[in-house]
Amino acid sequence: MTQHHQTATSGLRPKPEVRIVHLNGPTFQALVTGDLAAANAVSPVPVSAYFVGPDWRGVWQMRSRQVEEDPASAGWVTGVIWDEQQHLAVGRAGYHGPPDASGMVEIGYAVAPAYRRRGYARAALEALLQRAAHEPQVGTVRVTIGPDNVASYQLASQYGFVEVGEQWDDEDGLEIVYEVAAGQL
Repeated sequence: MTQHHQTATSGLRPKPEVRIVHLNGPTFQALVTGDLAAANAVSPVPVSAYFVGPDWRGVWQMRSRQVEEDPASAGWVTGVIWDEQQHLAVGRAGYHGPPDASGMVEIGYAVAPAYRRRGYARAALEALLQRAAHEPQVGTVRVTIGPDNVASYQLASQYGFVEVGEQWDDEDGLEIVYEVAAGQL
């Protein structure tokens, strides 16, 4: 990554250290059904009630089906943003799947409301970009952002993402499509 990516999120606190913890089929199933106790019994890291709430259930359903149909995708798809210092699940992040035939991966991330504005989105984005830069089969990284999501646009634009079009998502509505070449990361 280039040096402008190595900044802290503010002058008051350092950027958190996170890793993306990938989930298995039973964890996805428990998250889909909203069963926090079952999710925590099989998850590699403990998650909070927000993870089983309605806001993220659609993502878990999609990823559960995806991993069931293609078990190899489990190492790519949405996992837990894990704060290494606090030992805390603060959000979800990952790719929409392995690289496609053209070498493109799409990333997604979301931070639970209680942990927003603390640098977690930036840290998760950097973790995803770092992996993409080191995966030889990845040529392009894509992110889609709703036109009203100024904070996500401002974050992505700091990493070289440029607008390449727009699309309609049945769940999220209009999205602007941004991409960056993996070689520029």
